[in-house]
Amino acid sequence: MIKTLAKSIREYKLPSILTLIFIMGEVLIEVYIPFITADLVNSIKASAPIETVVKTGLYLGLMAVLSLCCGGIAGFTCAKASAGFAKNLRHDMFSKIQRYSFGNIDKFSSTSLVTRLTTDVTNVQQSYMMIIRTAVRSPMMFIFSIIMAYRMGGTLATTFVVVVPVLLFGLLFVARKAMPAFRRVFKKYDRLNESIEENVRGMRVVKGFSREEYEKKKFGDAADDIAGDFTKAERIVVLNAPLMQFCLYFNMVFVLTVGSYLAISSGGTKIDVGQISAMLTYGMQILMSLMMLSMIYVMITMSLESMKRICEVLREEPTLTNPQNAVSAVADGSVTFENVSFKYSKKAKRYSLENVNLNIKSGMTVGIIGGTGSGKSSLVQLIPRLYDVTDGCVKVGGRDVKEYDIKALRDSVAMVLQKNQLFSGTIKENLRWGNETATDEEIAEVCRLSQADEFISTFPDGYDTYIEQGGSNVSGGQKQRLCIARALLKKPKILILDDSTSAVDTKTDAFIRKGFKEFIPETTKFIIAQRIASVEDADLIIVMENGKIADAGTHDELLGTSQIYREVYEQQTNGGDSDEN
Repeated sequence: MIKTLAKSIREYKLPSILTLIFIMGEVLIEVYIPFITADLVNSIKASAPIETVVKTGLYLGLMAVLSLCCGGIAGFTCAKASAGFAKNLRHDMFSKIQRYSFGNIDKFSSTSLVTRLTTDVTNVQQSYMMIIRTAVRSPMMFIFSIIMAYRMGGTLATTFVVVVPVLLFGLLFVARKAMPAFRRVFKKYDRLNESIEENVRGMRVVKGFSREEYEKKKFGDAADDIAGDFTKAERIVVLNAPLMQFCLYFNMVFVLTVGSYLAISSGGTKIDVGQISAMLTYGMQILMSLMMLSMIYVMITMSLESMKRICEVLREEPTLTNPQNAVSAVADGSVTFENVSFKYSKKAKRYSLENVNLNIKSGMTVGIIGGTGSGKSSLVQLIPRLYDVTDGCVKVGGRDVKEYDIKALRDSVAMVLQKNQLFSGTIKENLRWGNETATDEEIAEVCRLSQADEFISTFPDGYDTYIEQGGSNVSGGQKQRLCIARALLKKPKILILDDSTSAVDTKTDAFIRKGFKEFIPETTKFIIAQRIASVEDADLIIVMENGKIADAGTHDELLGTSQIYREVYEQQTNGGDSDEN
C-alpha cells in the first residue's frame, strides 16, 4: 500500500527530503537551547561578568533564530510536499478512473469515488504532512531530550521512568479505543454523500412528490450517525488532555521538590538551579513529544481506511486493454455478431445476451425494439467495446473489435443515450465534444438536421447560451436533440441511438431520421426505440426478447411473421402512441 501511494510523490520528493533535514536541525537546536539556558542561569547565579552573560544571551538568541528559521522553512516545504502529493494522488486516481471500463465502474458507486477523491485524499494528505514533519520531529525530540535530561539531571531524570510509561500506556489505550469509531465514520461518508447526490439530481422528483421532509430526515439520520460515532471517539480522545496534565504536573512537582532538596543539601555540587530549569524544559519536551506521537498514531490509523480505499482505485486494472500492434483505423461501418453471448459479471448466473448472430452492412439502418431487460442496450454497447463479449466475437469493419485501438474504435462510433449528459459550458462547447475543430457553420448545420436550431435561435445568446451542470436549464427533448447534434458533428462510421428520441414528438423524430439519410448516408445507424414509427423505415428491424433475437426483418416482413412485433404495432396504431417516455 505504501509503495502504491508513494508513486504519487514524484516531483515532491525534494521538498519532502528538505522537510526532514530542516526538522532535524530544528530539533537539535531546540534540545540544545535548554543546555545554554542552564549555563546562563548558573552564570548569573555565580555573579559572572556582564560580558559573559551578554555573550551567552546573544548565543542563545542566535540559536532561537536558527530554530525559528529551520521550523519556518520546514513548514513551507512540508506544506508544498503534502499539497503536491495530494494533487498528484487526485490526478492519478482521476486518470485511472478515466481508463476504467464500464465493468470497472460497476464495482464503485459514483458517491464512493467522489468521497475517495475528496475526503479520503484529504485524510491521507494530513497523514503525509504529519509523517514528514511531526513523525520525525517527535521521536527525535523524545530521544534527544531523554539523553540531555540524564546528562543534565543525573538521577533526577529517573522521574521519566515513571511518567513516560504511564503516559505512553494511557495514550495508546485511548487511541486503540477510539479507532473503531473513526473507522466506521469513513465508511458512512459514502452513504451521506449518496443522500446528497440523489437529492440534488432528483430535486424535481422530490418536489413533485412532496418528499422534502423525508429527504431531510434521511440526510439527518446519516449525519446524526456520523456525529454519534465522532462524539464517541472524541469522548475517548479528550482523555488525552487530563492524562497529559497529570504527567506534566507530576514531573514538575517531582523535579522541583527533589531537585531543590538535592541543590540545597549538596550546596549546588550535585545539581544547580540551571540544571533544574533545564530538567523542567526537557520534561515538557519529552511529554509533548509523546502527546504528538499519540496524535500521529490516531491520525495515521484514521487515514489507514482512506489509504486502503484510495489504493483500491489505483490498483483496479481496466478490464479492457489495447492489444499489441492495435489497428488504428476502422475501414467502414459494417458490424458482425458471431455467436455472441454476454453477461455483465463472471459470477452472474444469467446471460444478458445469448447466441446472437447478425451481419450488418455498412450504411444500413437497423431498428431494435423489445421490452425492458430484453438486451437492447447490452447489444449495442458491445460495438464500441464498452464491454467485452463473454463468448463469440463482434466485428466492426471486418475486424474483431478487440484488435482495434480503443480510442480509434470509439472515435468511429457515436452513441446517443436516452439519459443524455450535457456539461457545464456553452452550447458550442458541448457540441464540440463531437469535433473540437468544428466551425460555427458546421455546428449550425448539424443543429438544423437534429431539429435543435429551432429552439437555440429563441435563446438570447443563441449558440453561446450557457448550459448548467447536467443540462438542467433545457428540457428533456432539447437535451436529446443537442446530444444528437453532437453525435452528428463527429461524422461517425456507426451511429447508435439508444432510445434517444423518446422525449421528442413523432413529427420531429421523422425530421431527424430524414436528416440522417441526407447527412450521413454511408453511416451505419442503430436505432433503439419504443415506437414502431421510429424504426419502420429501417433496412432491418431486430426484435429482442430475453437476451435473444426473437425475430428480424423489414417492417412488412415482421408484420406477417412476428407476433411480438405485430402486437406492438397494433397497440400503438389502434390505441395511440403508448410510448411511456
